Amino acid sequence: MRRRAVQVAPSANLAALGVVPVSLLLNSGVSCDTTYLDGARDPNLVVTRLRTAAATPGPLLVYLSGRLTVDRRGRQLHVALAGTTAGSVRYTALPWEWLGRELRGRPPGLTTVLLDLVADKAAWPLLQEYGSLPQSPSAEVYGVVSPPDFAGSGTAVSRYTRCWIAQLAAGPGRPANLQVHALAVGAAALPPGTLVVPTARELAAPASGRPGSVKATDPGPAVQAVGGAPVMGRQGAAARQPAAADEPVRDPRPQIHALALAGRHAEAAGFAEAWEQYVRQRSGYGSPGAISWLEIRADLARMEGSFELATRLWTKAGRIRLGSQSPDAPEVLAAAAGALYCWTRLREPVAALDTATELIRLLRDLPSLDPRNVKLAEQRVEFLHGSSSRPG
Repeated sequence: MRRRAVQVAPSANLAALGVVPVSLLLNSGVSCDTTYLDGARDPNLVVTRLRTAAATPGPLLVYLSGRLTVDRRGRQLHVALAGTTAGSVRYTALPWEWLGRELRGRPPGLTTVLLDLVADKAAWPLLQEYGSLPQSPSAEVYGVVSPPDFAGSGTAVSRYTRCWIAQLAAGPGRPANLQVHALAVGAAALPPGTLVVPTARELAAPASGRPGSVKATDPGPAVQAVGGAPVMGRQGAAARQPAAADEPVRDPRPQIHALALAGRHAEAAGFAEAWEQYVRQRSGYGSPGAISWLEIRADLARMEGSFELATRLWTKAGRIRLGSQSPDAPEVLAAAAGALYCWTRLREPVAALDTATELIRLLRDLPSLDPRNVKLAEQRVEFLHGSSSRPG
């Protein structure tokens, strides 16, 4: 691969991450030892350092930055080290599976992997085939993999790492890693086609706890950062982590909205759903915050043109609000209006009929609405039933 095609500078990224206060990087005030391994050429040396860090009983953060390549014979992903060439991948690069192997034995919920990588032309088709990066089930993985030959700088701190650091330093509180990731992705102006990890599909999967969180009673933190060339390690004594409910979190809605405006609807929807799950778990299913995120998801679906989903979400939000608010509350009426608008945009009779029953039931429970809305909706349902019963 030609040198000019390498667009991530691991040393610059690691240096920038190395000056972040430990309290922000680790969400803890405990003092830590720091070890840097820059320009490593031996994958066995790198994995030895990783194994040492993985043996730490407390939380662990692994940071990788550099070039993602592939062993052409075995078609296995590797992180290139200093001196790795296309013909020497098997001997001079770090196999991706080694990372998972070393982390596999750690207790779930204690390990976070942060990635800022660029794939070369050999690795990119394999990533497209996978749809994501192979991951260790014991680790939470956040990051980006940029496509080959994107228009970026190979000497400066890359966009994702820079925005991750900026989000950590932007406010008085330290958000959870998933929230920092969402904010960084929204602000980084990533190259088209960038692989974001976790993917929107993975983000939408049911969460067992707060996204990106560390339990309040977990023992001392440690971070081991493994770069395409450099490695940085921090280890500290036992310390109590702040409880999740005690952490102020900055507003991610502008970044999510920016993703939607950029046409990255799946990512915007995935991040919004992750936030809804977090708020619901912390404050309750019918809490104002959870309902607000449900309505944000509804509007994102509208922006994408997914009017069936938008209708269902707006209807659900209106029904939940009606359980604790009066039928003439502005928020209830706005949810009903949103549902009705999206329902009128549905062109498929089956989808319109499937969503009509709950929508009309909601409209009937709001006497302050214009009664013509219910009548017109019922007339449309009658028409759709008639249309579906006519012979083709």
